[in-house]
Amino acid sequence: MSSEQIRAVAVYCGSSIGKHTAYAKAAHSVGVALAKNDRPLIYGGGGPGHGLMGTVAQAVVEAGGEVTGVTPFAMVAAGGEEDKTTVPGETKRRVELQADSSNTQTIIVNSMHERKVEMAKRACGFVALPGGFGTFEEFFEVTTWTQIGIHDKPVVLLNVLNYYEPIRTMIQSAIKEGFIQSLSDRLITIVDGPEDLAQHEIYNWGSAAVRAIESWREGEARSNYDWTKRIDGTRVQESLAAS
Repeated sequence: MSSEQIRAVAVYCGSSIGKHTAYAKAAHSVGVALAKNDRPLIYGGGGPGHGLMGTVAQAVVEAGGEVTGVTPFAMVAAGGEEDKTTVPGETKRRVELQADSSNTQTIIVNSMHERKVEMAKRACGFVALPGGFGTFEEFFEVTTWTQIGIHDKPVVLLNVLNYYEPIRTMIQSAIKEGFIQSLSDRLITIVDGPEDLAQHEIYNWGSAAVRAIESWREGEARSNYDWTKRIDGTRVQESLAAS
């Protein structure tokens, strides 16, 4: 299935809520915007209201949208994903799974890598709200997949309270130092809110994210690799199988 046929959007974000209400409000606006624009949510699972992940999912459900959570079995067996802000000595808090319903489903996979591939297959693009190491790794990996031609899909970072400003600086530095081609700066779209950070709590990050996804132009990312080829001379239909 081509990305033109897929309307779902994968959202990466923290299993924690963060220290500023602007993060949760941005997550809520993303969920509402996806539902209103008939774009199902693909995310890493987690119950309603738990962390930014749960906030997005709950907003989608409340707005009448569809939600698919993709979770590794190890996390299911442990009772859910851990809140990464738990400090040593504290009881580990867990983000419980979203219960299946008429407009929600949970897909159980064997590994973290399978989770990422399954999410990428089901999405036409990717949106990252603030998050930690897992969020960074997820959006950088799918960006690399576009860069080398495994897929051709947009990656959007929502720069709530300038959270992703260091990422922008790092990318610009890598271009300057010759490690990223200048034309590849388009592979990640960083959405900035109002200059006045106090306005970030009421800014409609969700609508901005949908506009960024819809403005993506396929075919501009060039690759010389054919990821459907196999060593034995056969081919697979889905290039993501190579990831």
